[in-house]
Formats: sequence, structure tokens, C-alpha cells
Amino acid sequence: MPRVRVNGIDLNYEERGSGTPLILLMGLGADGSVWEEHVKAYEQHFRCVLIDNRGAGQSDKPLAPYSTRLMAEDTAGLMDALGIYSAHVAGISMGGAIAQELALLYPERILSLTLNCTWSHCNAYMKAVFSMLSDMYAMAKPDAFAKLLNLWIFTPQYHDENGEDLHNREAEALETMGRMPAHAFSAQCGACAEHDTRGRLADLKLPVFVTVGEKDIFTPPEHSLAIAAELTHAELTVFEGSGHTHHWDKLAKFNQLTLAFMLSNENGSN
Repeated sequence: MPRVRVNGIDLNYEERGSGTPLILLMGLGADGSVWEEHVKAYEQHFRCVLIDNRGAGQSDKPLAPYSTRLMAEDTAGLMDALGIYSAHVAGISMGGAIAQELALLYPERILSLTLNCTWSHCNAYMKAVFSMLSDMYAMAKPDAFAKLLNLWIFTPQYHDENGEDLHNREAEALETMGRMPAHAFSAQCGACAEHDTRGRLADLKLPVFVTVGEKDIFTPPEHSLAIAAELTHAELTVFEGSGHTHHWDKLAKFNQLTLAFMLSNENGSN
């Protein structure tokens, strides 16, 4: 995968497909490859750019505080380096927070904005979650941390019906080489906790689609509903019975809806 020097760091990315650019921003601790099951659908229509956010994957992991705005500037720098002026932008969880800041910085460059299981600010509960995750990541073995995270992002029903999948995820975490260093995970947690776009989102006039799982306890639905309430023109879909991972456990529906939204907002290609 190629790397480009932007905003003082080397940023790793992958390109798939052709057509109008689609920037894909993943969540806390994850690299761009986690978009794989969505890109299989998206790349048939778009030039997909999967980004390893600073701190994740093969991108640089500086010893400094991160913010969602800083990571949005990273993304804009990558777009410049790739000759992309405007693009569809989609983000999951922390990626959705980065996408908000990117749209606020450069609204003229965003064809559409898809915000999945994200938030405009953290209340005391969410700040405590990110603080706890940061502490536990530094102390726990990789498989134990994966088990803890799975309890937050997958529903009880998913645990009942997909025990083997969850066990495999925990085993893979233990076997993974080059695990994200604790300082980088902590810096991303800090960026998540301090993200705040309240009162600014209403200025965005571009097409927005908001999705969330009905039973999300990691980024509870009221946060996505608050974004949709501020962006009064936004489309909103709540995935019944799903949690933070609604984009996986309702994969076909998620891909269909998000793809239809982006295709309906095509304004040419770059």
C-alpha cells in the first residue's frame, strides 16, 4: 500500500475501483482495511480511498496529541496529493467525527457526507468509556482487550448467535503482529473524547446521511439523533436490533442504503 507525506506525517492508504472519489474513514484503533466488506460494493461505482488514520495501520504514529480536526487536515492533504478536489466522504464512529471536521473545513469539496454511529460531542458517559478503553488497552493482553471491546460494540443477540466469530476475532487479536502502540491508541481516544462540532453542523448544506444501531451502547443513538436534529435536511436510518456494528450485522442493508444515497448525490467525477 502506498504512503504519502502529508501534514507532517506519512499517511498510508489504498485505492480501489474507479469513478467519483469516495473517501473512507474508519474508527478508533482500526485501519482502512476494515472497510473491506463495504468496498466490495462501493468499488463497483467509485474510486475508493481507504485511509489508515494517523496512529493506525501503516501510517505514522507520532508521540503527540491527536484531534479529529488534525486527522481531517491529514485527509485533506491526502486528497490534495492524489489530485482529488471533491469527493463523497463516509466515516464510521471516530471516522464519522473526522468526516464532520473535514466537511466543516472544506464544505465545497464534499459531494455527500455519510456519518455512521458517530457523535457531535461526548457527554460524561462517553468520555468515561474512552478513558477506560485507553487505560485497558495499555494494561490488557490483546485477546482480553478484544473481548472487552466486543462486549461494547456487538449486541447480546450477536453474542448468542455468533460465538465462533467473536472467538476468532479475539484469537486474531492475539496473533496480530505490529499491534497499534498504546500511545497511539490513547491519542486516538483523546481525539474522540474531545471532538465537539455542536452548533457548527447546522452550517452544512451538503447532502448528509446518518445511520446508527438502535441498541448501540458504545455511541448511543441519541448522539446520532442529535446530529440529524441539527442537520435538519439530513436523512436518518436507525437499524433496529443492531448495535455499534450495524454496518456489519446488517451488511446487505447498510451497503444498499449507503450506496443508493451516494449514487443519488453524484455531481460529476474527478
